[in-house]
Amino acid sequence: MSEASARDVDTVVESAQGGDADAFETLVRAHADAVYAHALRFFGDRQLAEDATQEVFLKVFRSLGGFDGRSSFTTWLYRLTRNVCIDMLRRNRRVPLPVDPLEVAPRATPDFSDGVLTAESVERAISTLPPEDRDALSAVTLFDLSYEDAASVLGVPVGTVKSRVFRARRLLLGLLGLAKEA
Repeated sequence: MSEASARDVDTVVESAQGGDADAFETLVRAHADAVYAHALRFFGDRQLAEDATQEVFLKVFRSLGGFDGRSSFTTWLYRLTRNVCIDMLRRNRRVPLPVDPLEVAPRATPDFSDGVLTAESVERAISTLPPEDRDALSAVTLFDLSYEDAASVLGVPVGTVKSRVFRARRLLLGLLGLAKEA
């Protein structure tokens, strides 16, 4: 994220903290896709992901006044999103269903789209990743956190985040049939 866009986010956050409904709506619109995608990856269920997204932004609305800017807004939002998902999982005692990696293998189709990856196949592949790799990948790719910020949120060293993201990307390439032959 560029310094200018970080300042823009800070300005919008300050306005939302001051009660500006339009600024809060801007925050929701800017980050809803990342929150929903993380929740969908966490639960593997669209309805639970939608519920989690609503709960996250309700918590953002209620606790935005307590956001002190010690971390970036996206770091704070990622931490809040992750905590909401974990709390919902504990409350509902629902465990994400593992996806059989064999189901992720590309299916033969007779048309030109054979080589095109769909978002659905990528999401299915991501859902097969170990949870710690999926969390690290989500923090870095969906929320655009630096490795340092992701390490802080996840409570692990920076090197661990880097290795988890690397491993997740390597596994995804293999699952999606995109790994280079040696």
